[in-house]
Amino acid sequence: MTNSIKVLAAGSLRRAWQPLCEAFTEKTGTKVNAEFGPAGLLRERIEQGEKADLFASANTSHPLALQQHGKALSVDNFCGNSLCVTARKVPELETLNWLKVLLDSRFRLATSTPKNDPSGDYTWQMFENIERRHPGAGEALRNKALRLVGGEKSAKVPEGKLAAEWLICSGQADVFIGYTSYATLLRENDELEVFNVPADYNVRAIYALATCTEKGKPLAEFILSETGQHILQNAGFCGKHSVMPE
Repeated sequence: MTNSIKVLAAGSLRRAWQPLCEAFTEKTGTKVNAEFGPAGLLRERIEQGEKADLFASANTSHPLALQQHGKALSVDNFCGNSLCVTARKVPELETLNWLKVLLDSRFRLATSTPKNDPSGDYTWQMFENIERRHPGAGEALRNKALRLVGGEKSAKVPEGKLAAEWLICSGQADVFIGYTSYATLLRENDELEVFNVPADYNVRAIYALATCTEKGKPLAEFILSETGQHILQNAGFCGKHSVMPE
């Protein structure tokens, strides 16, 4: 399809991507074909020769790596996110805060996979923040965590499902650490309890675009525009102006 833009995008952007692309296509007449997955694995595909016009990552390091290897024309930060804790709603939760829920030996903790999926990398950074304040606790969480999402051999999250919801409601885990952009949707499920993570423990996720071809530039510009930013904020992301500098 000649009049279309090929995008590889982090899975956490899926909810925002449809309204973004619909608005872009309505404005320009150009269609967008997007494929979603763990950003680290998508970056590897581009490095190995797969063609994409735009790469949307949940971190900055993957796009910058493509630029360093001559596979991206430019890199732009375009939105932000943070982490929250989702747990199976059980009576025991009533006396626990977010950190006690994570550390409780009764609950199986699941995370995304570090290195393959930026959500896993951010989670491990949060474990480091916890370790600094509570020596031994961060290490305990690293050892406890089941890396069930975003790895090369991870089971695929069913279409239309959120990872936290799927893992917990299907009995694979009791607690999941994931992105705050999903919190509103997760709170609609009566079986789940969502805990905010305090700012001094949390990690700011910075999302970046790698524009790989001239064809991808108009879409990148649209995402960075006021209209694109508004759509992203409606989907639960922080705007580019609230993203911390690198």
